[in-house]
Amino acid sequence: MSQDITKEDLNIGKIIFEWKVKEYDRADHDRSWYIMMGVIAAVLIIYAIIAANYLFALLIALFGIILFMHDILEPLEVTFAVTEIGIILGRKFYRYSELESFWMIYDPPMVKSLYFGLDGIIRHRLYVPLLDNDPRPIRDYLNQFVEEDLDQEEEPTSEKISRMFQI
Repeated sequence: MSQDITKEDLNIGKIIFEWKVKEYDRADHDRSWYIMMGVIAAVLIIYAIIAANYLFALLIALFGIILFMHDILEPLEVTFAVTEIGIILGRKFYRYSELESFWMIYDPPMVKSLYFGLDGIIRHRLYVPLLDNDPRPIRDYLNQFVEEDLDQEEEPTSEKISRMFQI
């Protein structure tokens, strides 16, 4: 199971690759985006009230609050590292034995991503932006320890939708 770490607490081996990433991608929204999302939310809430589906109305309102909070808070910058024993993402360390697979989606300039498959129901994959790193040496190194999932040729649908709606 992944562990919260500090470099002093755990022998993580030599760091092979390391870079800083944002905790999550944050799109810059203009005024028209907020107006459009507000109108959609209002229509859905009105529909929910007319249909007497108050739980749906509450969920739409909560989703709106979460999106608003997501926009006003700055994502933290965390370290991603590939080590001799596993990977580090922020304060979590994952041994190679905990990773089911990895895959890269590399279609610059839109998509430059590294994914790790986990054996979990709730968090079943880790996403790491490659930024300006060359994916070839990273792929070659990871292939020594983790199976590459060559069937994954596109980014997950949830991430496409997030980018499309800028959420």
